Amino acid sequence: MTTFVLIPGAACDSWHWHLLAAELRARGRDVVSVDLPCDDDTAGLDEYADAVVAAVAGLGQGQGRGRGRGRLTLVAHSFAGFTAPLVCARVPVDLLVLLAAMVPLPGEAPVDWWAATRHPDEQIRRAGRAAQNAGADTAGKPVPESAVPGSAADPFFQDLPPELAAEAAVRWRRQSETPASRPWPMAAWPAVATRFLLCRQDRLFPAPFLRTVVTERLGAAPDEMEGGHFPMLSRPAELADRLERYSRTAAG
Repeated sequence: MTTFVLIPGAACDSWHWHLLAAELRARGRDVVSVDLPCDDDTAGLDEYADAVVAAVAGLGQGQGRGRGRGRLTLVAHSFAGFTAPLVCARVPVDLLVLLAAMVPLPGEAPVDWWAATRHPDEQIRRAGRAAQNAGADTAGKPVPESAVPGSAADPFFQDLPPELAAEAAVRWRRQSETPASRPWPMAAWPAVATRFLLCRQDRLFPAPFLRTVVTERLGAAPDEMEGGHFPMLSRPAELADRLERYSRTAAG
């Protein structure tokens, strides 16, 4: 049996996985959705990895599946591309799935990743941060257009049903800048089977951009599906199908 360990991206938590987690559990799969200390200014990437490792360790103590952890598939979304490989160096992982994720190089700080990968649109990056900050801010400041779900400037939730998009827009957590400022500490990519899945309508990480990044940095072409940056919310059943196929292939 495979346990899927779901690692959120920047300013996110286990809620952002709840539809996918429910879909996988309905199919009899074991799932652990991890909450990271993203609002802790003392926490960096190592502490994020510690949180995932602790969640995995809890599997052997009766949490989650309650039968031991079995085979582990890590699913890392967006900024979690910097965290998940650190986890692979600490616990036995059978498969790493990068979902619309950042792919780091040794010594590269996340804050430098955008320029190093030649991200094509600095404006969309700023719009994304503005949307996250607006959702995490309780001071009642004016809401930028990028934080309005479904707007032309929305980089995240344009393909979600309106009610779900509205809830997602207020679910952002405050994201500390600490982990983005520190170099990625690994000397090389971990020796773990890795799949990359991009989303063709992703506004934050456009498909042509990610195809180049993945080919250059992982040496393989990514897989592709329809949807925006959060397919776990917009297409949970289709994403679950993909993850199950990946897991069966890795097990074989």
